[in-house]
Amino acid sequence: MHREVWNNCLNVIKDNVPSISFRTWFEPIVPLKLEKNILTIQVPSPFFYEYLEEKYIEIISKTLRKELGYDAKLEYSVVMDYSTASRKDPLTVKLPANNQRELKNRPVSVPLNTDEKSIKNPFIIPGLKKLDIDPRLNPENSFANYVEGECNRLARSAGIAVANNPGGTAFNPLLIYGDSGLGKTHLAQAIGIEVKEKFPDKTVLYVNANKFQTQFVESIRNNNKNDFLHFYQMIDVLIIDDVHEFAGKEKTQDTFFHIFNHLHQSGKQLVLTSDKPPVELQGMEQRLLSRFKWGLSADLQIPDFETRIAILKQKIYKDGIEMSDEVIEYISTHITDNIRELEGALISLLAQSTLNRKDINLDLAREMIEKLIKNTKREVSIDYIQKVVCSYYDIGVEMLQSKTRKREIVQARQVAMYFSKSLTKSSLATIGAQIGGKDHATVLHACKTVNNLMDTDKQFKNQIDDIEKKLKF
Repeated sequence: MHREVWNNCLNVIKDNVPSISFRTWFEPIVPLKLEKNILTIQVPSPFFYEYLEEKYIEIISKTLRKELGYDAKLEYSVVMDYSTASRKDPLTVKLPANNQRELKNRPVSVPLNTDEKSIKNPFIIPGLKKLDIDPRLNPENSFANYVEGECNRLARSAGIAVANNPGGTAFNPLLIYGDSGLGKTHLAQAIGIEVKEKFPDKTVLYVNANKFQTQFVESIRNNNKNDFLHFYQMIDVLIIDDVHEFAGKEKTQDTFFHIFNHLHQSGKQLVLTSDKPPVELQGMEQRLLSRFKWGLSADLQIPDFETRIAILKQKIYKDGIEMSDEVIEYISTHITDNIRELEGALISLLAQSTLNRKDINLDLAREMIEKLIKNTKREVSIDYIQKVVCSYYDIGVEMLQSKTRKREIVQARQVAMYFSKSLTKSSLATIGAQIGGKDHATVLHACKTVNNLMDTDKQFKNQIDDIEKKLKF
């Protein structure tokens, strides 16, 4: 039973954390027992326990409460397995002085029934005051922890200008765009943190587009749409992360349009992040896109070699880690795509060093990097899928995006939708919006059509297999 519960938790966690982090921090955990809604898990070191508590306790709590109920509890059994040690029981270990819990020859009990951090809202709290609103900002995502380089200089400078004079610059809205893992969320939250420090009376709120969408749907279900609007119109600095997730959601866009207008006309500041600039966003209303262009759109690019080194050195200094320049340069040379992977590689190296009791040297870095490169799969995007499919069928991407009903184009479009659904985490609405401006029903029909053809047409099945190999190469 305890293994089943923990495996169910892992299935959810795996979809919500980077693959590198999952392999490093969750695969080594061993579920030991389940008694009276208390799950006991074994971890290999105090450092491992502390890192889980600091970084992942929220998602562990949510998944465990989902499996066992709201009164679920978690216990850690810390077992340090040294090859030279004859004892098999957990060693006596003390945590740092700022953490009063001790790990002795017994597990550590961690209650999970604390209230989940959420946005206080006028739906349920009469007479809400603006200062009661939780800004939902991570203090680690400050400007002090944000390394400047050529890749982000414009966006960072604009962010500082906005933080010094929210709503009073030409950068309203400030839209920060770039690929995943380049620091959009960090920079957007840094603006909010700086505003709160300089203007304590201003109400700042950070919210992901998906959270905004969920709140909006709930407000309609509960007949509280006006309260929803009123709540967001109270904000002085509104930060919406991943605004491209609004694609294809017409009612959400309409509501956000009115919120945007009210805040902008009232001299309030809007900060948005997106994976693309406004001109490339599909499935969005033109009136909303035109407003995104009112201010400044600043891009974040892949960090160059010097910036990657600076990011690693700052992280190392902050965490008090000793590491040679040779190792830092090796990591910076081989992990180049984004900052998230760079920091993930550093964490994995630290974990390998701690768990295996090895010094952090070039040999360990080589071993770790080789495993990461071998195990990390290519992140497939909808744009990439369209390019591969169009290349295979020898048609232009613009034809796929057109409204033509030619049989060969329609089939290629359906194949692109099929792979987008199976290889990405995008919603049906998002897929349809990016592939020809279609709705979610069209995408669903396309997937069923492709599946049916694969079952009845061997030649078509071979085509799908060939395209899949190209996508996963």
